[in-house]
Amino acid sequence: MRFLTAGESHGQKLVGIIEGLPSGMKVSKEIVDHALKKRQQGPGRGGRMAIEQDQVNIISGVRGGLTTGAPLALEILNRDWENWERIMTWEADADLESRKVMTPRPGHADLTGALKYRTEVRNILERASARETAMRVAIGNILRQSLTDLGVEIRGRVTAVGGVHAKLAEDHEYWQRVQQSEWSVGDPDAERRMGELLQESREQGESLGGLLEVQVLHLPAGLGSHVQWDRKLDGRLAQAILSVQAIKGVSFGIGFDAGEKMGSLVHDSIEYSPGQGFCRSSNRAGGIEGGMSNGETIVLQAVMKPIPTLYKPLNTVHLETKEIVKASVERSDVCAVPAALVVLEHVVAWVIAEAVLEKFPADSFSELETAWQAYKEYLKL
Repeated sequence: MRFLTAGESHGQKLVGIIEGLPSGMKVSKEIVDHALKKRQQGPGRGGRMAIEQDQVNIISGVRGGLTTGAPLALEILNRDWENWERIMTWEADADLESRKVMTPRPGHADLTGALKYRTEVRNILERASARETAMRVAIGNILRQSLTDLGVEIRGRVTAVGGVHAKLAEDHEYWQRVQQSEWSVGDPDAERRMGELLQESREQGESLGGLLEVQVLHLPAGLGSHVQWDRKLDGRLAQAILSVQAIKGVSFGIGFDAGEKMGSLVHDSIEYSPGQGFCRSSNRAGGIEGGMSNGETIVLQAVMKPIPTLYKPLNTVHLETKEIVKASVERSDVCAVPAALVVLEHVVAWVIAEAVLEKFPADSFSELETAWQAYKEYLKL
């Protein structure tokens, strides 16, 4: 199973193709659109979100609400295209000058991409933009729907924005508050302080990053593998997480705290219950041992840096004159941490679904369900 995306931030549309899906998977356009809408929301989002009303168009690979087994093609139209058509068109008479960027932004792909491809910055920032993640949310949601049908739950929360850390809990009421929070936090006091920090940052022309957590519940032991480096589940999850724009680090379970504790305070004792199988007395490993799921909840954390577009920009170098000037300012968000959480949940969904289909190869979803249930029964012995 694999996917590809294409499209630019101000291009005509984003497109995606998924290959290798079993037939018979339920696909709801409404559920995909809900995820896309959630990605566009949250405090700190910029003016672009007032223009776009993301919805997915399913082009092929689904008939009657079920996958056919053929490649699944998707598109998301960019409504802002009408303002950029003469600039972004493929035609030879495109306007290459009016929005040309000669002052690359520190922290962005602008300069390194322009040097690598020997091209102008506009050609780099259009594809490097986090606008691309809209299609990755759509693709991930197709798989997330089928994981839900298997009983697998993926949920996430924002644990910090800037220097404001939220109090964490695991009870049902807490997670309901997370779902209802515009910041995706379950701590009302932290939510208030995040709002105040956001306003301060906006007034100062600054941007904000934060800390995020994604959990995968009800996943059986044995997904992934220890036998090769590129088959390890935690390695593949880390690669997917770090592929998301502005994400700079990832950890599992107790994360970097493991380097400061004795082994007895890091590892999880193994227990056994007849009819239930093996389990752990704690989950410091974050649900993965030896590159494989161990049956506990997968818990991973990620750090998002502040967005590199600043309304009080840093110094840079003009690409032609080589003079020190202020960096360019593209329309941007002050804080996109809650939006990034939606993206992370869906790139995680892709990796988990990929691991499920590797463990249980199937041409149809009914075959997959049969093998899935049989394996879960085996784990209870």
